[in-house]
Parts: sequence; structure tokens; C-alpha cells
Amino acid sequence: MQTATDLRNLLTRIDRKSYPAYKDTRGSYQFPGYILSIDHVQGDPFAAPSKLSIHVSGKSAAFPQSLYQTPCQRIALQDELTRGFGRQAQQASHQAKGSGHSGLISVSRCGQEVLERTACSLNPETGDLLLRLEVGFPANGRTINARELEKILFELLPRCVQGSLFYKNLNPKRLQEVADLAEDQQFIREALPKLGLCAFVANGSLLPRASGVSPLPMKGGVAFQSPKELEVTLELPHKGKLTGMGIPKGITLIVGGGYHGKSTLLEALELGVYNHIAGDGREYVITDQTAMKIRAEDGRSIQRTDISMFINHLPNGKDTKAFVTEDASGSTSQAANVVESMEAGASLLLIDEDTSATNFMIRDELMQRVIHRDMEPITPFIDRIRELYERYGVSTILVAGSSGAYFQMADHIIQMDRYIPKEITALAKKEAAAFSKGSPALEPALAPNFQRCPKASPEFRGGERIKMKTLGRDGVSINRETIDLRYVEQLADSEQATALGYCLAYAQKHLLDGKKELRQVVEQLEALMDKQTLAALCESPSNVAALARPRRQELFACFNRYRGLKL
Repeated sequence: MQTATDLRNLLTRIDRKSYPAYKDTRGSYQFPGYILSIDHVQGDPFAAPSKLSIHVSGKSAAFPQSLYQTPCQRIALQDELTRGFGRQAQQASHQAKGSGHSGLISVSRCGQEVLERTACSLNPETGDLLLRLEVGFPANGRTINARELEKILFELLPRCVQGSLFYKNLNPKRLQEVADLAEDQQFIREALPKLGLCAFVANGSLLPRASGVSPLPMKGGVAFQSPKELEVTLELPHKGKLTGMGIPKGITLIVGGGYHGKSTLLEALELGVYNHIAGDGREYVITDQTAMKIRAEDGRSIQRTDISMFINHLPNGKDTKAFVTEDASGSTSQAANVVESMEAGASLLLIDEDTSATNFMIRDELMQRVIHRDMEPITPFIDRIRELYERYGVSTILVAGSSGAYFQMADHIIQMDRYIPKEITALAKKEAAAFSKGSPALEPALAPNFQRCPKASPEFRGGERIKMKTLGRDGVSINRETIDLRYVEQLADSEQATALGYCLAYAQKHLLDGKKELRQVVEQLEALMDKQTLAALCESPSNVAALARPRRQELFACFNRYRGLKL
């Protein structure tokens, strides 16, 4: 272990040398109260910034164990510390000058969701704290400007660390509120199945967002108010009594006119699989952790998926029990999405009529008279929705604005009226009784076969470096293959997409042997992240990428959209 003085002396020696001399700074240095590690040094001032980490012992950080005694509290505290350091870093960034990325000080940017990240980790046993950040090492052209780096490491960075990573310098009330909110949110999440619910939306929640591209709450938006028929009151550990709308398991239909808030409610439920920060407006919108948003996805690849529950007897004779295509239609892709969600363990499907394939969702009476069932290879979702719940325990929340076909199938029908929900089940059922009940009930489908055992691709077997690039939340590119994640709509952060890329690369190198089922591969990846943290996905401990943990469901979605998957 070297000292801060050693680092200062080294910087003096390399000042004004060629940029590669910065490589000599790699190592760990003892600063007052923490250890600074320079883990990876950029090749030139225009390359990706250098990677540093701050290590604070549990004794020095001194966060009370009550703030992180449960996993949800620990993740919330890590999230809060990352945000706090980010605010400090934003003020300090680029105060040191130079070319390229010189003077940059940055850490992962957190959104409205609370996610586990590699940016900050706290050891639950010792209280030791690790924060990873990026710094642009200053240069004039491609000549080292060590004086500016000295300013960053000995003046700006210590100020950021002291102002964000030591309990004595932080607001204890604020930190306690963060821990309490996380515990209350977890309480609701665990209470849902006991109460027979698949989602909960608290009264007073603010669901509308500021704009279509902003995740912030809309100023002056309509506060949510549950219909009395669906009202549930919970006694939370810290907040106390909280009343809101409980959506029961089964089949729930959300209807209403355009622009009245149907999709806004569904979007809040989609992201209710994550906890949200205080002030977001959706802190107490909690959805079944396994919920999956389902939609049509024209053009996606499908790899040996059993879609026979919905599609059979294709004119071209293709086997739908192990269906393969590189260019799926809307109905075929949606059928695959449903079955793959079942494989991933989803117990709730979220569907919006607007993004669904019509011929997958319904076939009206006139069409059934003209095109008989034995001439149509597609069994529409409406004919399986009840079977999914009663046989497999998979509930559905469906937004519909133009078709009343699902009224007779629904257990509960909610009308959105100017962003206020109304329970109209009895009224809708009465009106639906005047219409035909549709086609006769079908025989139950055979349970889908999930026995798919992927094999590693030859290109991953050698020791060659894997090239990876994240395309925001839209996808991730591995070597020459791009995995399209645009329609995996519950990805909340680009760092989750990066993590999915690392999961796939890790699986290719260490897990895919043609013997393990995909479900087993995903389970092993989750076990790795549980035991060794997200950083274990990265091959080099000194070059850990900025990752946020994805759910099990998104892991399956990534594998299923990878065209290079060998099955």
C-alpha cells in the first residue's frame, strides 16, 4: 500500500511527459479516511475516462447497521450514496482543465428507480464501502498535465468523498427516511400474494410523467384515487396506514376513452417491479416482482420456442413445438413472448391493446363464421387467458380501448375517467351479456416444453477479447451481433442493458455446455450476482463496467433475442 505522498511525488515526476506515462499511477494509495485505487488508466485524453475506486472501511464510514440490515435497505442506501456523490462530482467536474475528457469526474447516473449497481456497494457484514467512478486524466494535447490531476485527486475528489461517503457528514434523518421507505416498499411487495393481489397503487400517487421523454412527475398532474370497491388499507412498518387500489389476481381489464390515463396506469404498473425514490409520485406503486410487459415484436428472432399453445398446423408445416424464425410476425412474436415469460417464471402479464397484434388477441364472430377455426392456425389469447390463470397461475392486466371482447373474460373491469379509476365490472358484464359469448371453449393446451439447452458459440471459446457496446436501453452489441432490446420495455436503465451483455458473455464462456437448460443458466447467473455482486460478471476486477442489475425476466428476454444463441 502506497501513501498519498507517494502519489503526489509520482505525479511530479511524470508531469509533461507523454500521456502513456499515466499508466505508472495504477495502484492503491492511502488517503485520510479512505483508500484511493487507480484501477484502469485511459490510453489517451480522448479515450474512455480512467476508472478509480474509493474504499472506506466500515469503521470510518460509520453507517449504522440499522440502515442496511435488509437487502432492500442496503440497495436503497447504496443508491442514495451514489446520488449524493454524483451531486458532488457534478459540481467538481471539469474544474481541472485540458483536452478531451480532461477534468471529468463522474459516477453512475441514477434515474427514478432504485437499482443495485456496481457504482456503489456496501458490505452487509463489515460496513465497508466501495464506490467506483470515472476521472478524465488531464492533458494538454497528449502531454500529461499532472498539476491538474493533482488538483482533482488531492482537492476536488477528497471534497466529494467527505461530503457523500461518511455518515457524520450526512443528514441522518434523510438516510433513515430512505431506509424506512425501502422497508415499507418491500413490506407491500411481500404482502401482495398474501392478500391475493398482483399490484397496489396508493391513493395520492402521481402517475403521469412530465413528458414522453421525461421520467419526472408531471407538475399539476391528477393524484390517483382508488375506487371504493378495490380499496385496500395496509399497515406499513414506518408510514403506518396506507390506502390504495389493490388489483386482485386473475384477469383485470382497464378501459376508457383516449387520453384518460389507461396507458399511464399500465406504464406505472410496468415499472412497479422496481422501488422508486421519494418524490417520484410512484413510490407506493408496487407490482408483482415477476410481472412482464407483453407486446407484438415484428422481426425478432425466435429460437426453438414451444408456441403450440397459441399457434399450430402452419401451412408450411413448421414445427411450432420448437419454433424457429429470424423474422417473426406480430402474432408469432407475441405468442413467443407469452410462453417465454412463463418460462421466466412470470405470474403477471401486462398487455396494451395498442402494441398488440390484433389477430393474436381476438377473432370476432363474423371472422370466425367466414374463416373457420380449423382453417386458422392462431388460437387467440382470449381463448387461453382463463386457462393461463386457472392452470398456470398467470394473471393478466389488459388495457383495451376499442374492443369489448374481453369483458366477458375479465374478473375486474376498471374504467379510467380523467385519470381517476372507476370500478365498472357489473355494468360492463351486464352490457356484455347481450352479445354472443364467442367461440366454444377449447380443450386445454399441452404445457409448453421449456427444455432448451443452449451451447456456447465457438467464437467465445478462445481467450480473445469480447467487444461490447451498449446502445442505451435499446440493445447491446457483442462482437458483431446486436441484441435488440427496444421492446423489452421494463428495462429502466442503460446500465441494465450493459449488465445483460456481460451476463450473456459470461454464460457463453462459463455456463453454456449444451446440457444445462436455459432456466438453469439463468439461475446460476443470479446465484453469481447474489453471492459475489454484479462485479463478478466482469472478467477483470480492475476494469469493472458500470452495471445495474436486471431482473430474471430481462435475462431470459436477452437470451431469447440473441440471434447467435445455439440451441
